Amino acid sequence: MNESTGPATSSEQTARQESGCVCGGKGPMLSQLLDLMMPSAAAGEHFKNARLEFLKGIRDLLDQRIDSLSEKQETGTKLNVE
Repeated sequence: MNESTGPATSSEQTARQESGCVCGGKGPMLSQLLDLMMPSAAAGEHFKNARLEFLKGIRDLLDQRIDSLSEKQETGTKLNVE
């Protein structure tokens, strides 16, 4: 079914049969669209660094929590009651 016109036309069905693909030979166009949506190399590097910094922040939070749970708890003072 075609989104804009309803059921696939006979020319679309013929294109599918000739290409042997369910995309009807539109694969290269879809690949080009995906390439256009991908960030540039510089933007990709920023995203990679941001991901690393985020994970380092999570690691620091976990280390702090582990340290606080690992500290020995001070016991209370013993009092003699008469």
